[in-house]
Amino acid sequence: MKRCLAYLLTPLAWLTKHLQPLARLWAWTRLSQRIGRLSRDTVVLGMPDVHGTGDIELGRNLYLYRELHLETQASGRIRIGDGAVLSRGVHIVSHHDVTIGEGCMVGEYTSIRDANHRSDTGGSLREAGHIARPIVIGRQVWIGRGVTVLPGVTIGDHAVVAANAVVTRDIPPHALAGGVPARILRESPSHV
Repeated sequence: MKRCLAYLLTPLAWLTKHLQPLARLWAWTRLSQRIGRLSRDTVVLGMPDVHGTGDIELGRNLYLYRELHLETQASGRIRIGDGAVLSRGVHIVSHHDVTIGEGCMVGEYTSIRDANHRSDTGGSLREAGHIARPIVIGRQVWIGRGVTVLPGVTIGDHAVVAANAVVTRDIPPHALAGGVPARILRESPSHV
């Protein structure tokens, strides 16, 4: 029985392995059509969900995992620098401006959102609009799995944000931050 099952599944495994490059090419082509210029050295493992205006600038040599959500609303834009890695399930939503620097690595299921719903209008929360402030993530920043980055935050070059942190205020360059809300754990880590 096991031999028979293996015999039957071998062609399927072969087909899956050999069609994977075509699936990546398809995802790369669709993303390129949706947002414009996309460098040929960028790896797109699955078509990201692109919503809103599509005002997205992607650098060269990116590695984009599956299940990404990239959304720009109103005058929002997203800029991602060369050599960045966006892991599976990353959500980036911009109503103003989100910048991710060169060489950044963003862990799985991280949420980066530069706007919050207004709650001071007295009307429906859904229709109240947003208050947006830019997010700037410097070069060579490592953001761990499940991090939330809130509006108005700047994360300095070479900083590290520990998994599941909620970043509510600026993090200086070379610092290690973690917790809810995130706080500085070390100013200048010797190694990461």
